[in-house]
Amino acid sequence: MTNLIITSLKNPLVKQLRKLHRSKNRHQQNLFLLEGNNTITTATTLNYPLAIVCCTPQWKKCHQQLWQTITRQAQRVELVSPEVLSAIATTVNPDGVVAVAPRQLSQQSDVIIKHLGLLAERLQDPGNLGTIIRTAVATGVEGLWLSRDSVDFDHPKVLRASAGEWFRLPITVTNNLAQTIQEQQKHNIQVIATVPQAGKTYWEIDFSRPSLILLGNEGAGLSAELIALADELVTIPLDSAVESLNVAIATALILYEAKRQNS
Repeated sequence: MTNLIITSLKNPLVKQLRKLHRSKNRHQQNLFLLEGNNTITTATTLNYPLAIVCCTPQWKKCHQQLWQTITRQAQRVELVSPEVLSAIATTVNPDGVVAVAPRQLSQQSDVIIKHLGLLAERLQDPGNLGTIIRTAVATGVEGLWLSRDSVDFDHPKVLRASAGEWFRLPITVTNNLAQTIQEQQKHNIQVIATVPQAGKTYWEIDFSRPSLILLGNEGAGLSAELIALADELVTIPLDSAVESLNVAIATALILYEAKRQNS
């Protein structure tokens, strides 16, 4: 890092980082954005690799301890003007620091659940995925399998909604959720599908058994293929005036029931 402050939006680095707002460019560069104090603090605490960190002089002055940590861990650190920082960030009022990190997918396809796992098909809302990740960490979930046609697991809104817990949950993106389910079943893992209509409510399931919970698309739910593979179908009872629950809320109810049973 030099003592120079980047002030031009035409700077090559600024142009490169602004491209990371788009999924296509995150995939092409194999990089993604980390924004805000909480997210970057968690990343440094867990030694997640940081390729580039950009911050304003004012942020540096107010966060000396985190600044020192970043300068030791990041490959490159740059001071930027508030205008440049705002252009790099995806938030309206950024904290004053943005980092760039390599995309690292967990390779947990051969991991067998010992207690609790989640598998999500075609999730589209980044806020939902981030909230699910945050709740999963809070309830002891060991891993999340995500279909490749879901929202990017490292979408900026996913990271923000996870409140820093994103780094603590192994996530695998796969083209074949059915194969993942079948592999878990070979090891006597019960597979539980959440559906609108079922003969059991979620609190009637024995979560003392290792369990894989299947979550579906916000509008269409789970595909018939995955429902057919499940050992148990469960529903969340609703008032007749309510058609469905938000998938993140439904997930939280089920995960906390599992946690209650295993307390």
